[in-house]
Amino acid sequence: MPPSTLDRRAVGSQDAMRRSRLGLFSVVALSAFVGLLSSTLVGCKSPPKEEPVTVKEDPWKETTGPALVKLGPNDPRPDLAAAFNSRDLYLTRACDESVKWFQAPSSKQFFPFYNQSTTDVVASYDQAAASVVAFREVLTTSQSGDEFASKVDQMFDIWQSVGYDADRHVLFTGYFSPEFKGSRTKTAQFQFPLYKRPADLVTDPLTGEPKGRKMPDGSLQPWPTRAEIEESQMFAGSELVWVESEFDAYIIHVNGSAKIYMPDNTVLYVGYAGKTDRPYSGLGKAMMDAGLIPKEKLSLTSIREYYKKDPAKVEELMRRNESYVFFTDYPSDRWPAGSLGVKVNEKASLATDKKIFPRGGVVMVDTMTPSFSGEKVEFKRFLLDQDTGGAIRAAGRADIYMGSGSAAELLAGGQFNDGTLYYFILKPEYVSQYPLPAKPATKRPAA
Repeated sequence: MPPSTLDRRAVGSQDAMRRSRLGLFSVVALSAFVGLLSSTLVGCKSPPKEEPVTVKEDPWKETTGPALVKLGPNDPRPDLAAAFNSRDLYLTRACDESVKWFQAPSSKQFFPFYNQSTTDVVASYDQAAASVVAFREVLTTSQSGDEFASKVDQMFDIWQSVGYDADRHVLFTGYFSPEFKGSRTKTAQFQFPLYKRPADLVTDPLTGEPKGRKMPDGSLQPWPTRAEIEESQMFAGSELVWVESEFDAYIIHVNGSAKIYMPDNTVLYVGYAGKTDRPYSGLGKAMMDAGLIPKEKLSLTSIREYYKKDPAKVEELMRRNESYVFFTDYPSDRWPAGSLGVKVNEKASLATDKKIFPRGGVVMVDTMTPSFSGEKVEFKRFLLDQDTGGAIRAAGRADIYMGSGSAAELLAGGQFNDGTLYYFILKPEYVSQYPLPAKPATKRPAA
């Protein structure tokens, strides 16, 4: 979703380093935070009228064969006109962010993209890049849903995720960017740190997968657990920012980013900079298993309320999550950034498993999402595949970015529904007509 420092010019490097993160951008988003078990809106006065979604099979099971199936002329088609009618400014912005990513030479290393476990090419680099350019043009020039659908059917091949069952279901959850108060220095109010990336953290240069800790003799060793890191104050002196509670810090770890309001009224934007090689486990599920919160009441709000009553117990359960995340600060115009290193947009960016799905391209999601009234509503929308996450693994899982702040938290906390997922790849005969636009020249500072 960087070595000791984040090279903001190296988009491909940013992508690699965020792939294994746990939270916004990649890491387990809020839904994973509560154990991916909540089917009601966070903070809702009454539960939704619909019955909770029952997932009959395991959405997290490994996808061993091809993750995508190309739709034939007689296969059922997604409702393209409905998705067109749901378009908004965020979608065109997301298209522009993917174009930026394809313009970076580092993006070429991920293509041609092969369907998992086969030699079947889903898209070449030129084809993947042209797909976004062509889609944006068709999106902005079509005068009706029917016209749009006709053009897409003519110009694009549609691939569907195999999902986690015979009906190609995908479980869609949601994530968001939280907001907190904090300080660059430790004070009586702010005593819980977020740490910068340590120099001895080793990750795969292409995938970003954490490999371990580089020792003085050059060998790699596993990192200590979260509990061991916190008890030993292992990273004292490398604090990026301090927040008000251990629970605040943990939520930021899980989501991978945060907007932090400082005492002088400035804003610090923090994002993921790497993680240890220890496994992740959800706090929500741990609290449910411990009998502290029943499944039907599980939400971030209920966990927060329990923390106020018994912080020691919740902190004990938080430390069972052995994974530990590191952070860096971001400029406001690039926050929040997904695993591609570009800015993610509200209800227009999707997190998927980048080992089995092509990055940067146009997708369509057909599922149900929560509304602020507590009811589920149809969600047929186009998004850009721009992120990944520690809990987003296999063809049966995807995470919808819901935005930042308390309103987005409500929506993310209530997102837990099956649906279908489609990828749109421009047919080869159209590729030459939709080249990437020239990258704007970098302005030189005046002498």
